[in-house]
Amino acid sequence: QFYKFKQPRSLLTSGGLGTMGFGFPSAMGAQIGNPDRLVISINGDGGMQMCAQEMAVCAIHQIPVKIVVINNQVLGMVKQWQELIHEQRFSHIELAGSPDFVKLAEAYGIKGLRAETKADAARVWQEALDTPGPVLVEFVVPKEEKVYPMVFSGTALDQMVMGEFQ
Repeated sequence: QFYKFKQPRSLLTSGGLGTMGFGFPSAMGAQIGNPDRLVISINGDGGMQMCAQEMAVCAIHQIPVKIVVINNQVLGMVKQWQELIHEQRFSHIELAGSPDFVKLAEAYGIKGLRAETKADAARVWQEALDTPGPVLVEFVVPKEEKVYPMVFSGTALDQMVMGEFQ
């Protein structure tokens, strides 16, 4: 909602249909179809676990997609729905058994980087951009972090909840 596009047709999205694991394979296809452009795949830690094995394809074929994992150790958007709509009745959202994504990327032959603080983020991201080939960057964020804007079921786009941006 807030990203300022410089070029049309430069965003692939599942459109909020809850398709965990859609982003990374889609980004791989976009990168193959646009070999001279920078392609960034933004994933939650839960979604990344749905398709992490695709890192093998990136490594074997040197598909230079930059893989972002936003790691909050929870199914963050599901948690947000349960918190805001379902009176904090949390169910099946914890991802405490998640892998170390940096080590997992390295096991597939891909450079892995991690940012745990805001100060780390710019440095680590620049390193990812400066590295040829595929790179996974894990950004560690608090479980309490929210994703906005969001649209509640049964409401129109002009009724979206903006969180702190309202």
